[in-house]
Amino acid sequence: MSRARFKRELPPAQEHIEKLRKVVDEGNYYGALQMYKSISARYVSAQRFSEALDILFSGASLQLEHGQVSCGADLALLFVDTLVKATAPCNDETLDRIRYMYKLFPRIHVPPHLVDMNDDEAVQKLQEALGEAKVRVESVSSFLRAAVKWSSEFGGPSSGAPELHVMLADYLYTESPELDMVRISWHFVRGEDPTKFVSTLINFMGKCYPGEDDLAIARAVLMYLALGNMQDANFIMDEINKQEESGQHHLQESDLIQFISYLLQTLQRDALPVFNMLRTKYKSSIDRESLLNELLDDIAGRFYGVQRRNPLQGMFGGIFNMMG
Repeated sequence: MSRARFKRELPPAQEHIEKLRKVVDEGNYYGALQMYKSISARYVSAQRFSEALDILFSGASLQLEHGQVSCGADLALLFVDTLVKATAPCNDETLDRIRYMYKLFPRIHVPPHLVDMNDDEAVQKLQEALGEAKVRVESVSSFLRAAVKWSSEFGGPSSGAPELHVMLADYLYTESPELDMVRISWHFVRGEDPTKFVSTLINFMGKCYPGEDDLAIARAVLMYLALGNMQDANFIMDEINKQEESGQHHLQESDLIQFISYLLQTLQRDALPVFNMLRTKYKSSIDRESLLNELLDDIAGRFYGVQRRNPLQGMFGGIFNMMG
């Protein structure tokens, strides 16, 4: 059968959408998942991409509405894969669909890790909750990472659509049983929402281990600066200082924060010797995390034209390539 004939013989996608809705409503979630996949594949083969996307969007949304995270995530990811096959441009309509599916992923409170280890039932419930949370987070991460990549390749910014980065960063922060603030911050600085980012940092400062708050702030500021974003780097520090002045949060004095404050002033002028002097003077504080030196090398290149000793490292190498 020729592709043209096959294309004509496929019924309107809405017919399948209505039939599959009944299958999901009857509780046959896995069976429906397989049907969504096979039917949408036929429309892709016939190059009727728009209808394939309609089917997958409907299926992902419906599965998630029924609390079927794994099934919904599979179809949401397949939706993005189909966008790539269709070379669909990154536009508001498609981003709205991605946002809609994202909002359907559940946000479930994970009980505190501290439980009575002698209470077998409590321990089991905690283990189950943590396992389910990890599955949810990985499902959302896979979906949104694919969406970021699609948006970067089909009309969005080279680093991906900012709002997708914010979605991912926010879900990672609020839902991950084990916080990875490096990964969260990496997405936030590409999200063009410094207000939400600083709010997240302040929240983190209220519950992190002593001595981690200054590291989180320094990392955020340096990540912005490594992208050449002085405005948002200064915004982070200004907002943190406002919190301090208003008494809403107390940030302990730290050599690392002092270094960041001096650095922001130094980068406003052509002062490479001062930049190097600061790195030497505060070396012990900077060395608390190897990433800080990586970021400072990128900042030296961006602001002062200093070439890296190892060109394979930096903004497009090392830890950043793992964040995609």
